[in-house]
Amino acid sequence: MSELSQTLFQNTSKPQAVPAAVALEDGTVFHGIACGAKGEAFGEICFNTSLEGYLEVITDPSYAGQIITMTYPQIGNYGVNDQDAQSAKPALRGLVVRDMCTVPSNWRSTKTLPEFLEEHGIVAIEGIDTRALVRHVRDNGAMKAVISTEDVDDASLVQKAKDSQSIVGVNLAETVSCPAPFKMSADELPESKAFALTEAPELRYNVVAYDCGAKQSILEGLVRVGCKLTVVPWNTSAEEVLAMNPDGVFLSNGPGDPEAVEETYNQVQNLLGKVPVFGICLGHQMISKACGANISKLKFGHRGGNHPVENLLTGRVEITAQNHGFNLDFDSLGQLIPEESGGETEHHTDLRYWVEKKIAPVVKNDRYGRIRLTHVNLNDGTAEGIALLDIPAFSVQYHPEANPGPTDAHYLFTAFTRLMDGDQAYLDIDIAKDRLDGWTFGQTATNDEAEEHSAGTKEVQNA
Repeated sequence: MSELSQTLFQNTSKPQAVPAAVALEDGTVFHGIACGAKGEAFGEICFNTSLEGYLEVITDPSYAGQIITMTYPQIGNYGVNDQDAQSAKPALRGLVVRDMCTVPSNWRSTKTLPEFLEEHGIVAIEGIDTRALVRHVRDNGAMKAVISTEDVDDASLVQKAKDSQSIVGVNLAETVSCPAPFKMSADELPESKAFALTEAPELRYNVVAYDCGAKQSILEGLVRVGCKLTVVPWNTSAEEVLAMNPDGVFLSNGPGDPEAVEETYNQVQNLLGKVPVFGICLGHQMISKACGANISKLKFGHRGGNHPVENLLTGRVEITAQNHGFNLDFDSLGQLIPEESGGETEHHTDLRYWVEKKIAPVVKNDRYGRIRLTHVNLNDGTAEGIALLDIPAFSVQYHPEANPGPTDAHYLFTAFTRLMDGDQAYLDIDIAKDRLDGWTFGQTATNDEAEEHSAGTKEVQNA
């Protein structure tokens, strides 16, 4: 940083500049300044394209083992509200931003984001050309990286990145799962959202939820459609789960390589066909693995709040929130059944083929019978959802709980309750209606209060 830049920087709200750098294993290095905890952090570099919800991203357990680059140019401008956090503590390794706001403006804010990051020991860097970094990752793929406030030598940092551990083959779910079972009901719903959401309905469904890194808002979404939850660790046996006599089993999101979470998908094999099952993100991959499918690592993953996904059953398009670096190879589930796939017999790598044909193809799976492709990513043609037709189970790769952000996929929580009720058309839901179901947006005044307000308004107008 030049002497002039340093002088100008000192006259802003920014703290004293501490040099920092982020280096990738391919030799690419970006220099900036520290904006979180001091030290070094190693992980897989990735990026998130969301315009808001940075605290939800930072506290999402699915980011364990990763260094997140936020593409929006200023991060931290509405501070930190603890009730928006998705877990007790952040699981990410580090954070990269263009500009970190140190003077937030929001009535719900309790502290600045730099304070939050320092409090939790998260190394962060600002002053980075994040557009250049993201384009580099898009072109070259996700790779190992390091952020440091202690060592800013290019050659040294690149070597450290090369020598660091890859997330491939590592079970990161066990690092973010709950240590013991716990209950969750409507009593645990945050009061801060009471002004916008109606009270949860009567808890009709006894649901066991596997915690592989579950986001708090996913658990809240299940409760808000009438599920009384028993949340269990990632490696809980199927026998223990079935002994609880659940109406359904939920498989949560989570971080890292699904191949390494063998103890979970082995249990799923013993649950499928015995109880209705719903999976999100890693949970989707757990169902897929239980069915014998292959899971491939994406070049740079899907992370953000703007991914278009088409429901092949309804033809409706959802704008979805996503966070995953691995994806189901649909063709590995089995051979197409022509009679239920529009006469088609050949698989296609780009699943947008089925979008164009307006067909939801069905395969014959050796383990669980027929499986239908239900959702497709319109950006790259990857699989986003499946439904098992001969047993009650379905899953999606994306996140229906997104809040704030798109609510197009909220219907999937309702779909789970319909599956537990035995409704064969459980996914055929009007998302335009469902996305606003339960939201009041503060319109909770009683009739007396409304009349009083109306009378007061008239008096003001007459005056």
